[in-house]
Amino acid sequence: MKRGKRLGQRMLTIVCLGVFIYSGTAIGFEIFGYYQNRQVLAKAQTLYTQENEMNKQRKPGEIRQSFDDLRKVNQDIVGWINMKDTMIQYPIVQSRDNAFYLTRNYVKDNTRAGSIFMDYRNDVLHESPNTVVYGHRMRDGSMFAGLTNYLKKDFFQEHRTFQYDTLYQSYEAEIFAVYETTVDFDYIQTDFQDLGEYAHYLKAVRKKSIYKTKTDVSTDDLILTLSTCDHVLAPKNRRLVVQAKLKKVY
Repeated sequence: MKRGKRLGQRMLTIVCLGVFIYSGTAIGFEIFGYYQNRQVLAKAQTLYTQENEMNKQRKPGEIRQSFDDLRKVNQDIVGWINMKDTMIQYPIVQSRDNAFYLTRNYVKDNTRAGSIFMDYRNDVLHESPNTVVYGHRMRDGSMFAGLTNYLKKDFFQEHRTFQYDTLYQSYEAEIFAVYETTVDFDYIQTDFQDLGEYAHYLKAVRKKSIYKTKTDVSTDDLILTLSTCDHVLAPKNRRLVVQAKLKKVY
């Protein structure tokens, strides 16, 4: 009887040890994945030259020199986003669908963090009223995890604008709406049948916002929508959305 009890205790110890080793290995791989992702993105930040092109004369459809080095690495790069006091300082890529860059970085290597990527329906040369950009909310604070800061009123008030660049234009993006929603709400609609439909959309997103801003947004304006999932509560259905009015800088 005692022998059987000792055997049971040994088996339990072995099982617990196995679970511990498996969990530790999984955590180790996750941490290493975060490290690799940061290294790759740090390289991108050295390739993007934010030179002042305000007075440079460019031909229509000519890509800005700021993106030359990055596009030698990947022709899918279409923009850059920089939000102060967050880790968001990344290239924006675009594929023929919204699945490819969910699990690939900007050099197309497989990674859980994926990329910051633009909706395949958008076109940076012929811009839609609503440009939509997606990113994962990673636990190490990378990718679009920094958007959660905008749920804090103080942070929102102190960081109302951020930088958004495309291959052809540079913008100051002024945030006018922050909210959590589900995929049932079509906040990622990029084009509209007419100005009336666009006006209805703008009214709907402003109503959802947790902040009531005085930013004037009309159907004459272009907007940028940043979207990330809630990896804790409902990653398949729940989204955090930050929307901004685009003001052309040069």
